[in-house]
Amino acid sequence: MNNFFDNQRILDVIWRRKIHFILIGIIAIVLAVIFSGPTFITPKYKSTARVYPTNLWVLSEESETEQMLEIMNSNDIKRQMFDVFRLDEVYHVKRDDPHYFSYMLDMYNNNVSTSKTEYETVEIKVMDELPERASNMCDSIIHFYNRKVREMHRAKDLEMVMLTKRMLDKKAHKLDTVKVELNELRKEYDIINFSTQVPEVTRGYMNALATGKGSTSDGKKIRDLYDNLSEKGADALWLEKQHRSLINEMDSLSRLYETHLSEYEKDITYAHVVEYPQPADKKSYPVRWLIVAFTAFSAIFLALLVFLVLDYRKK
Repeated sequence: MNNFFDNQRILDVIWRRKIHFILIGIIAIVLAVIFSGPTFITPKYKSTARVYPTNLWVLSEESETEQMLEIMNSNDIKRQMFDVFRLDEVYHVKRDDPHYFSYMLDMYNNNVSTSKTEYETVEIKVMDELPERASNMCDSIIHFYNRKVREMHRAKDLEMVMLTKRMLDKKAHKLDTVKVELNELRKEYDIINFSTQVPEVTRGYMNALATGKGSTSDGKKIRDLYDNLSEKGADALWLEKQHRSLINEMDSLSRLYETHLSEYEKDITYAHVVEYPQPADKKSYPVRWLIVAFTAFSAIFLALLVFLVLDYRKK
């Protein structure tokens, strides 16, 4: 078989069998044209959309584009697509089939794809027998993505709203307790403000003692207040600090509560559409010229091998 694939021999076979090759090529082209037609292969139309992610949280080391791809490829969104477009009927998969979901995922992934471009956009491609449905499926993926992210964000914001509300209630209850205790001290011991009263009362008490007025009614009042400050001053000072601290904490919690409540009530989108999908006016599958060319080449190449074998055996 040293000369089986000899170039000269191959050229001789081609020249002697040129009519056969021409006929085989014509027959292959005709058959490829027929069998690649809509009667045998259902044409499919492609719809494309491109979107940028926006308003997303930064999670781990993933980029926003990678997060968008993760969410768009989630089974939750795929299930919604199955139901909304009745893809079980489109893909001819029975719902009562025990492998229904696996078959549906396989068919869906063959017809729908999402990928990251070099410019960090996400490109959505949908192939379908109907151009309008392909375009609508692209739109729906973006819509379901926005809704999914909104649900995720709202769940987290609602959790923070409820948490800050509970903390506010606890602080408010504690503040009420401090107010009651502080008011009792003020009424019973006349301690209005420990920090400002101490120097004034001490100065007045010392002056009364120095001038010999300690036994007068005013002197007795000053001495009683001085004694009250000595006895209950530490408690009053602690309660005053607790009061100020609780008010500051509640002010911070209130701002945090309002922030999360505002985020929870927002209705925003999380995808900036760069290229909107459009119903295609030209089919994308099958590529008939490619099928015809491949079929003709394969038929002629196979015929060449057969003729080479026949020629070799004959010699």
